[in-house]
Amino acid sequence: MSSQQVVALLVALAAIVALANVMGRLATRLAQPAVVGEILAGVLVGPTLFGGAVADLVFPADIRPMLSSLANVGLVFFMFLVGLEFNRDLLRERLGAITVLSLGSMLTPFVLGVLLATALRPDDDRVAFVLYLGTAMAVTAFPVLARMIGDWNLSGSKVGVLALGSAALGDLLAWSMLAVAIATLGVGTSDQWRLLLVLPLALVGFLVVRPLLARIADSRRDMFAVVLIGLLGWSALTEWMGLHFIFGAFLFGLVMPHGTDLRAGVTLRIEQVGKVLLLPVYFVVAGLNVDLSRITWSGFADFGLILLVAVGGKFAGAVLAARLCRLGWRESATLGTLLNTRGLTELVILSIGLQLGLLDRDLYSQLVLMAVLTTMMTGPLVTLLHREREPELVRV
Repeated sequence: MSSQQVVALLVALAAIVALANVMGRLATRLAQPAVVGEILAGVLVGPTLFGGAVADLVFPADIRPMLSSLANVGLVFFMFLVGLEFNRDLLRERLGAITVLSLGSMLTPFVLGVLLATALRPDDDRVAFVLYLGTAMAVTAFPVLARMIGDWNLSGSKVGVLALGSAALGDLLAWSMLAVAIATLGVGTSDQWRLLLVLPLALVGFLVVRPLLARIADSRRDMFAVVLIGLLGWSALTEWMGLHFIFGAFLFGLVMPHGTDLRAGVTLRIEQVGKVLLLPVYFVVAGLNVDLSRITWSGFADFGLILLVAVGGKFAGAVLAARLCRLGWRESATLGTLLNTRGLTELVILSIGLQLGLLDRDLYSQLVLMAVLTTMMTGPLVTLLHREREPELVRV
């Protein structure tokens, strides 16, 4: 690595942190989640504007592989935090309603996404692509949704509990479906047997690693290095087994023991590095692959179909499921709106699809735009639905 590359990399990192911070603050002032501004920051530095001149100037081609490596580390940290912050207590409250809502809000857009895959690419006979696009249509961004519900003081309301619970369960379903889609890419290869090791890895994690971590944490030792080694090792193992490394990071987050100071200490340290530096790098790397200027009129028609399936499928499935659970129309519509939040989780899934060759640049760009719009519309629609809060929506 030359001195010139070191200078270019450091300047690029400084520019990324500054831009993400500015755009995140701007988004919050517009009553949007900060992640919306950060994702848009990544898109703005990409080839969409000025033919990529800004990206070529600030992020020269010879440092982009380094940025991609840092982005992958940031993705490991993010998925670990998703697993770490997974709240199983949410699933115990109103378990029946949460299960119905989660299945309803996932199944309808998934089926429509499968049909959409055949419409967009009628000649693509890969099972992985069909399953992948169905999953991309069905996902809800639990971390972003949790932050939004907290900001709106809905955490203890009936709607808030049901939305968070169904989104949490939906997260598990979405990552499981994505794992199946990725696994089908390896069908027929000589290394396919490695996938059989995923279940033993999970069992070792919950039966051996979790109690071991709890025991060490009780000794009051600084566990950050131990957790970091385990996180990186688990991620490497799932990548070697034929799944993406994000599943190892997510699984290791789920394995972390509850009821100890370990979780709080680890979360704080990883957030300081991951969310301030590495995730903004991830947004920029993702944005460098988005080129909205290339979308043709037929592309806009495809985008309209994508948006209709994503929003309509999720909203209709959630509303019908909520009505089956005997919720009022306004509660049901609110749940359908909240569960349409896709945010960073969708961006992660789309980036994986691009890496694996399941998406081309044009379809990837359209789906990123869909993820941003579905997240941005959540706040205004919830506000519109609750200009006057009904008694059924107050805290319970």
